[in-house]
Amino acid sequence: MEWIKVLHIMMFTSWFAGLFYLPRLFVNHAMTDHEAVHQQLALMEHKLYRFVTPMMWLTVITGATMAYNQWEYFGGQLWFGLKVATVLLLMLYHFYCGHLVKVFAQSENMRDHVFYRFFNEIPVFGLVAVLIFVIVRPF
Repeated sequence: MEWIKVLHIMMFTSWFAGLFYLPRLFVNHAMTDHEAVHQQLALMEHKLYRFVTPMMWLTVITGATMAYNQWEYFGGQLWFGLKVATVLLLMLYHFYCGHLVKVFAQSENMRDHVFYRFFNEIPVFGLVAVLIFVIVRPF
């Protein structure tokens, strides 16, 4: 079980590195008018998204494996339900980032860099929430 926990921490760290960096690329992409820069950023966004998507799934799989081995978490542990809900929201965020990768690649972005600066902060709140739910277990 300790090896699963190690893999889980490695995978969610890698996933979050992508969730932190990809929207930052969107900020830069929304600020450029140069075609060469647009092409480079679109390529970087695509490769990063492709790299971190398996990390997301491995985070979910290793987390589900640990939860299965701690079956009592499913029996009314509010902190656990909130953690799972937060992870599901982060997955939706991840998939929306995938949508934005396509939007930028097709030069169809309609938002300015200020939007993406705020959008960039969402995973920080998700990470803080998950850490509080898992370590402090306030409920």
